[in-house]
Amino acid sequence: MTGVFEVLEGLPAIRAWQEEVYVDLHQHPELSSHETRTADVVAGHLTEFGYQVHRIGGGVVGVLTQGEGPCVLFRADMDALPVTEQTGLPYASTVTATDGEGNTVGVMHACGHDVHVTSLLSAARLLAESRDSWAGTFLALFQPAEETAAGARAMVDDELVARLPRPDVALAQHVLGSVAGTVDTRSGPVLSCADSIRITVHGAGSHGAMPNLGVDPVVVAAAIVMRLQGIVSRELPPGERAVVTVGAIRAGTKSNIISDRAELLLNTRAYSEEIRLQIRAAIERIVRGECVTSGCPSEPEFEYYDQFPLTINDAVTTERVDAALRRHFGEDRVGEMAPVPASEDFSRIPDAFGVPYTFWGLGGYPEGVTAPGNHSPFFAPVQQPTLATGAEAIVVGVLAYLGQEA
Repeated sequence: MTGVFEVLEGLPAIRAWQEEVYVDLHQHPELSSHETRTADVVAGHLTEFGYQVHRIGGGVVGVLTQGEGPCVLFRADMDALPVTEQTGLPYASTVTATDGEGNTVGVMHACGHDVHVTSLLSAARLLAESRDSWAGTFLALFQPAEETAAGARAMVDDELVARLPRPDVALAQHVLGSVAGTVDTRSGPVLSCADSIRITVHGAGSHGAMPNLGVDPVVVAAAIVMRLQGIVSRELPPGERAVVTVGAIRAGTKSNIISDRAELLLNTRAYSEEIRLQIRAAIERIVRGECVTSGCPSEPEFEYYDQFPLTINDAVTTERVDAALRRHFGEDRVGEMAPVPASEDFSRIPDAFGVPYTFWGLGGYPEGVTAPGNHSPFFAPVQQPTLATGAEAIVVGVLAYLGQEA
């Protein structure tokens, strides 16, 4: 793959710059839909590299065209999480911010989006510095608010499709706890769809010493939690991958007061729309049934939010990119990605354009190390070879369509 070799020749020369960019991003994380500084940093670099820069829906897109040829979009997400960093790194984040509920929270790149941005900026620089090695159009898209499932929709709503050249294919990657220096691909469903659900159960308030005069929503909520455990184990086909989690229960203010309501926060995951809807129907049936059984004075309320689509990798696209990655890295550095129960909104972007896509995993930890999960306050991929491999994988994936061999 002559084009790949020529483009990646410049990778060692930008290593110090790459690590400097990463540390800067890691030390300045921003919550979802507030990625102002990050977007400015990205736009500044893209402008320096010679890209045409667009600000769309809180995100940034760099467009670079080199003659006639296909158009490839690569997406990286930019937002951080309300997590207080505990990695002990010399460049650990000390940033705090106010969340949507008015609370002061620590802010950290606990999901590796700083790796994603750095890798894509590195690939964008390498491709700009080696234009004679490829032909077509490259779209480097930096998306806000992935963690809240709002960012891709915001860009689409801000006329993303009308304002950019139409790509032939879209690509993305995510750093995970697998071995640094490796990548993993998979056709078909690779990331689950997800729903967060706020359920309000109405009771009738009373003195804690006179429960017979009220309807205790805490007891109702407890019964609901226990019944929900049967959805995956008893209502779905054996072997079907799904999750129903109750992440929070909120009720009451004092030990001797029976509240008039309880709130449950749920999160569900599934690998098909059919199962997603089946889970949703089962949840609503169970909640309504327990409320009726307990004599609740009014119907429960359901609010669905932070909804993520299913990520289904196109088989043809995945096969083409996988083959290119294996030619470049070798068979020992490219594996099969197991389905991940996390969720993403990336697919909304290629779906808006009506084009196929593939999404792969990037290793971030030394071999033999048990990595903390994404979103952990201890999540800290090693800088190298993670950043170099991330940039390489992007270049290889893009040049599978824009390179000389393609």
